[in-house]
Amino acid sequence: QVQLVESGGGLVQAGDSLRLTCAASGRAFSGYGKGWYRQAPGKEREFVAAISGSGIITNYADSVKGRFTISRDNAKNTVYLQMNSLKPEDTAVYYCAARAGSAMITLERAGYDYWGQGTQVTVSP
Repeated sequence: QVQLVESGGGLVQAGDSLRLTCAASGRAFSGYGKGWYRQAPGKEREFVAAISGSGIITNYADSVKGRFTISRDNAKNTVYLQMNSLKPEDTAVYYCAARAGSAMITLERAGYDYWGQGTQVTVSP
């Protein structure tokens, strides 16, 4: 059974940092594209960051560029999202996503085949 499990969320103050982790199990995702999305209350799920299977190519939403960094450790089948200089508007449930058959990155939600259950990030002013 395929599972993506996010961890590392929490309640922090504006300006603080958090590191989210997404661990994959059940099948080998190490060579495939992965991404992070987030969904705030009353809003649609939006793209945050994506990384290619090799880890060489990354892409970020404009709202997080320069503050967030996506990375991966294929030996551990894990992807990370380092979030610095957090703002209240970053408050959301953060979801990890994985592609089943492509090493390419994608910004499209439909391009991902598996999703985690999400981890809450709350940033207070």
